[in-house]
Amino acid sequence: MTLYLSMATFALASSITPGPVNVVALSSGAQFGFNASLRHVTGATLGFTLLLVLIGLGLHELLALWPGLTRLILWAGVGFLFYMAYQLAADDGQLGRGDRQKAPSYWHGALLQWLNPKAWLASMASMGAFVGDGEMQLLWQFAAIYCVICYVSVACWAYTGAMLSGLLQSTRNVQRFNRLMALLLVASACYLLAEGV
Repeated sequence: MTLYLSMATFALASSITPGPVNVVALSSGAQFGFNASLRHVTGATLGFTLLLVLIGLGLHELLALWPGLTRLILWAGVGFLFYMAYQLAADDGQLGRGDRQKAPSYWHGALLQWLNPKAWLASMASMGAFVGDGEMQLLWQFAAIYCVICYVSVACWAYTGAMLSGLLQSTRNVQRFNRLMALLLVASACYLLAEGV
C-alpha cells in the first residue's frame, strides 16, 4: 500500500503544480467553461498516460541513444508554448463567442503533453523511481493511478478558470487575463529553456 501511496503522491505533485498544460486548462475554463474544457483535460491526460507507458516500455532507451532527440523535443515544446502565448496575447477577449473561437481539442491537449518537457521529465523520473525493474504489472498500475490523478488535477485548473469567468465579463478583463496567461506560458518556456540548456 505504501508503494501505491508514493505513486499517487508523485502523480499529484507533478500534475497539480503550475505548468503549460494547467495554464491552458485555466484559460480554457475561463473562456469556454468547464464542460468545453474537458476535451483539453481528457486529451492532456490520455496523451500523458500514453507517454508514461511508452517511457516505461523502453522509449527512454531510445532517448539515451539519441540525446539530440531530447533536445529536439525541448525546442519543439518551447516553440509550441511561444505560439500558444502569442495566440492568447492576440485574442480579442470574447468569452466563447464567435465562430472563430473554439476550446482546445483533445488533440491539442495530447500534443501539448508530448511537446511539454515537464511531462517527459516527470515520465522518466517516475519510471526510474517506481518501475525501475521493468515489472509490467507495476507499470500498468502506475499508469492507471497517474491517469486518474492527472485527469482530476488538470480538471481542477479548468474548473478554477470556469469559476473565474464570472470576474471576466468585460472584453477588457478577458484580454488582461489572456495576456497574463500568455506571460505565464512564456515564463514556463523560459524556465524549460534554462533547465534544458
